[in-house]
Amino acid sequence: EVQLVESGGGLVQPGGSLRLSCAASGLTFDDHAIGWFRQAPGKEREGVSCIANRIGESHVADSLKGRFTISIDNAKNTVYLQMNSLKPEDTAVYYCAADTQDESVVAGVPDYWGQGTQVTVSS
Repeated sequence: EVQLVESGGGLVQPGGSLRLSCAASGLTFDDHAIGWFRQAPGKEREGVSCIANRIGESHVADSLKGRFTISIDNAKNTVYLQMNSLKPEDTAVYYCAADTQDESVVAGVPDYWGQGTQVTVSS
């Protein structure tokens, strides 16, 4: 059974940083692409970043480049999302998701989802 568990969310002041973790079980990163998504109240879910260990590629949404970074720790079977210079508009529930098909993650329709972690950026 595939399980994805996010952690690391919380309340942070504008300009601050957070590192989100996505602990995965029941899958390997060589077989699954991983994506981070977010959904703010009243807004549609949007893709934040994705990584495909099998082909050694990662991407961050253009609007977030320079502030957000995705990485993998294979030994811990965990994917991280480092978020710096946070802004109030980054406030959202952040989800990690996985699929064996890279295209499904890029398209925002992966098979497996975590429960989400709340990130609130406010002074």
